[in-house]
Amino acid sequence: MKALITLAIALLMSLPTMAAEPATRVEPPNWWIGMRNTSLQLMLHGAGIADAQPMLAPYPGVTLKASHRATSANYLFIDLDIAPGTQPGELALTVAGRTLRYPLLARAPGSAERQGFGPKDAIYLVVPDRFSQAANLGQAGMKEGLNRADHGGRHGGDLAGMRQHLDYIAGLGFTQVWPTPLVENNSAKYSYHGYAATDFYKIDPRFGTNDDFGSFVTEARAKGIGVIQDIVLNHIGGGHWWMADLPAPDWVNAWPQYTETHHARMTLQDPYASPSDRLRFSDGWFVPGMPDLNQRRPELATYLTQMTLWWVERFGLSGIRTDTYSYSDRDFLTRWSARVMQEYPRLNIVGEEWSPHPAVVSYWQRGKKNHDGYVSYTPSMMDFPLQTNLLAALTEADGAHTGLTKLYEGLAHDFVYADPANLVLFDGNHDTPRIHSLLKRDVGLTKIALAYLATTRRIPQLFYGSEILLQSPVERDDGRVRADMPGGWPGDRVNAFTGAGLSTEQREMQDWTRRLFNWRKGATTTHDGALMQYAPLEGCYVFFRYDAGRTVMVVLNKSAKPMELALARFSERVAVDDRARDVLSGREFRLGAKLTVPARSPLILEVSR
Repeated sequence: MKALITLAIALLMSLPTMAAEPATRVEPPNWWIGMRNTSLQLMLHGAGIADAQPMLAPYPGVTLKASHRATSANYLFIDLDIAPGTQPGELALTVAGRTLRYPLLARAPGSAERQGFGPKDAIYLVVPDRFSQAANLGQAGMKEGLNRADHGGRHGGDLAGMRQHLDYIAGLGFTQVWPTPLVENNSAKYSYHGYAATDFYKIDPRFGTNDDFGSFVTEARAKGIGVIQDIVLNHIGGGHWWMADLPAPDWVNAWPQYTETHHARMTLQDPYASPSDRLRFSDGWFVPGMPDLNQRRPELATYLTQMTLWWVERFGLSGIRTDTYSYSDRDFLTRWSARVMQEYPRLNIVGEEWSPHPAVVSYWQRGKKNHDGYVSYTPSMMDFPLQTNLLAALTEADGAHTGLTKLYEGLAHDFVYADPANLVLFDGNHDTPRIHSLLKRDVGLTKIALAYLATTRRIPQLFYGSEILLQSPVERDDGRVRADMPGGWPGDRVNAFTGAGLSTEQREMQDWTRRLFNWRKGATTTHDGALMQYAPLEGCYVFFRYDAGRTVMVVLNKSAKPMELALARFSERVAVDDRARDVLSGREFRLGAKLTVPARSPLILEVSR
């Protein structure tokens, strides 16, 4: 009888362990010693694991502070503290009777002090699925296969293809590459764009592996190119593994019935906005297939923050681009940006706020003193207002408040920004029609647009293919905007990388772009020099970049006829006896009293006394 009682007690004591299974997921999958913030929260997922009592084997410097469950019985959150001076190694965590080995790694030398992208750089934006295929990885286990004939389908571009053409990107003069998201998007359709993650810690296998991404970043760095990771904090894909078993009902923003955001982004700054409008903007979903995340949930906020840090540290990134920035909870964004910048004070983060209003975009930039006291630590934003003005300047008739005046006045609004030179100005992106099409396929106007990107007081970003005048419908048509890069696939008749099959016009534009951005790379005045602009007259807009020893004069002649500029107007910056060099043609000459600017052309001059 005593033996039976002992057996019964033993069985009762083992029931929690028998009911729980080992963790099938642990995220983050590893961490590092020497982080400025010593806290780490692990998310464990496994059947019945929530009530397990974890134990940490003694490890000098590491303390198990607490553990807790959410709502689901299948998640356990473990809080650790990793003290300064802790050595790298492997933690032994016992959970539900099983020992989990968790890697603690040493940080790369200088990791915390890494230099992020900035005004010295030029960014090349690619859509990986549409850029180049080299590995032909196949789609085993994935819900969507490849179909190049479908504009909205996957076309098969991969990391190996991007890596194969790093020399092309570097040769164009670009020092940063921004790929749209590469993490797993295992949806049945429209998965190629990458903005509907189904696994935050895994490169989509159709692009390659995490190790392939590491090799890409390493080789890019060796060629003088940093890599900017595109991260989505606002939403996930409907096929994300969380959706089969949410940690808690409020992990995503739930409504009594499906509710989409109305995209009224100004509700966050509007002093008269209704609370219901603000809530719908931030908590409404983009589309039914993209569940909206609730960053007010503390464990989720921590998860997203640690995920961001993990990618930066694991792969040596030079920056982060944050999609749909303002749609996430704004108090979370304050804490998230503060934590990232705490760990990497010189890193750069650029947020996407698709508004034409400088007052709205500036609200989110670090250093801005806002009317409502809101504080952000995000250093950069996408300059949608100036990009909007650039397009208007080149498509509208000139007037007191139209055409080139919009570009002039747009830049004059820099006083609302805390750091205007750290904004990213772009010719277009994966969500906008191609600039050459918007400019009615006018090569001269397209050159003016790119010359402005390269010389104004911003960080320039070019959308892949603009250098060969890729076109699209002028109405939004994502699949055609994100067209395959010619030559990216075996058998392509036209090849942008070798020049085969390009028209004379395309070849000339590609060469012109190459000269422009390679010149900019060494033209430090365009990186950190001051700017002085003159009000546009007769279809001509003139501004200068200058510092103590150098001057760059930029003339944008939108007119259909050559313009003769009387240089006396610009005597604050140049004199008639100054020497000038056309940076794109190499021609050198004395300025004189008048300067002739060809029709429909930009002119960029280095001026010296």
